[in-house]
Amino acid sequence: MKIKANGIDINYLVEGQGPWLTLSHSLACNLHMWDEEVKRLSGRYRVLRYDTRGHGGSSAPAGAYTLELLADDLHALLRALGVQSTHFVGLSMGGMIGQTHALKYPGVFKSLALCDTTSRYPADAAGVWAERIRTVEAQGMEPLVEPTLARWFTAPFRKAHSEVEQKVAAMIRSTPVPGYVGCSHAIPKIDLTARLGEIRCPSLVIVGKDDPGTPVAMAEDIHRALPGSKLEIIAAAAHLSNLEQPDAFNRALGEFVDQANG
Repeated sequence: MKIKANGIDINYLVEGQGPWLTLSHSLACNLHMWDEEVKRLSGRYRVLRYDTRGHGGSSAPAGAYTLELLADDLHALLRALGVQSTHFVGLSMGGMIGQTHALKYPGVFKSLALCDTTSRYPADAAGVWAERIRTVEAQGMEPLVEPTLARWFTAPFRKAHSEVEQKVAAMIRSTPVPGYVGCSHAIPKIDLTARLGEIRCPSLVIVGKDDPGTPVAMAEDIHRALPGSKLEIIAAAAHLSNLEQPDAFNRALGEFVDQANG
């Protein structure tokens, strides 16, 4: 389904009944990154998942995006759907959107789960993102597929679960270049660690032990800065820990959201 919000068409799905729970995906993925979570959570939550600006079935306008713009998209979507409050789960870029939204629109999130993400990048990360932008602008998404998969999954998982790897590869390939570029301008500018103490809702930080992109140290920084947060490190998982270790990920997430929901 699509709805007009914040000046763009946002593609979304709502499944299940109960309190609202919103899922926000990684860069170069789409709402189908959360298929397993929907199966496990829609029995007791009303699960909203959506394609971020520039991804999936949502509009992909050209130009540099900001995390504030992406947070405004989310807020406009929630308002358009009549959602007054929701539990929120964001992975990687989705976690950055979640942090930005929680700070700009306090009181909307009943709980906040930040997965395989960061609240701050070192200054030298800007060059890495600039190179990725140059690559996709010149050659499209294909050159990023293999190196991205290598960062997102451990080598043993890739050998044993080619079907998952191919699903993610297809999402990467189908990401519109303007969307990837727009979000890649936004991501390296995140610098929210010093403000995380303003967030008051229950919070969970999840990270794959073998995540090279947003490593455990970044998760620990978020955990230390978020009052009363819980940290869950998932063994034998890299960046897409929800796909690599779905049982461990969803056990930690489900227990946290159920407790936060009361």
